[in-house]
Amino acid sequence: MERIYDTVIFDLDGTLMDTLEDLANAVNEILKRHGYPVKTITEVRRIVGNGLRQTLTLCLPEGTEQQEVERLLPEFAAYYQAHCQIKTKPYDGIMDTLRELCERGYKMAIVSNKRDEAVKTLNEEYFQAYVKVAIGENEDMGIKKKPAPDTVFQALRELGSVRERAVYVGDSEVDRMTAENAGLPCVSVDWGFRDREELEKLAPAYLISRPEELLEILC
Repeated sequence: MERIYDTVIFDLDGTLMDTLEDLANAVNEILKRHGYPVKTITEVRRIVGNGLRQTLTLCLPEGTEQQEVERLLPEFAAYYQAHCQIKTKPYDGIMDTLRELCERGYKMAIVSNKRDEAVKTLNEEYFQAYVKVAIGENEDMGIKKKPAPDTVFQALRELGSVRERAVYVGDSEVDRMTAENAGLPCVSVDWGFRDREELEKLAPAYLISRPEELLEILC
């Protein structure tokens, strides 16, 4: 019997990789440099998922003017790019799951709201044997970031896939919205940046607690 899906689109932060500590350290470095209060890991965990600009905006004190965000953003982006692989690592079970999917002929891509350069750097370092397309935030090129479906559609084009045979895997409300906007079933994962209770309220097609459960859904 022919399988329903042949393509898997993954979010990166909180889905494939535990990037939280490096993100928190980077934003807190910028906050400290400019005299702002720092954030706890728990606070940053609830904020990340919608790109560096939004992360910085929500970590600055409420009411901070947008021009201050724009002033600090290049410094934050540069610092994070230079320090994005200190504590960052794939979640347990991810590499084995990607290897198995690749061996079974699945096409895979990463789409992320992290800066495009950082996404490609991390993919080359960890996943390029299995993941052939990696797309990050690059709105300067006219590609809207998630939850717009633009990066998902771009990934499908580059893979030579169609959305009717693809699933989207992510860990947040942004990912659930992205999947819906792209017309893909969403597999939500509870090992990332959102609690299981929050994810259940989003009513994804599937909700999993271990990477290998993805094999049970797809294979």
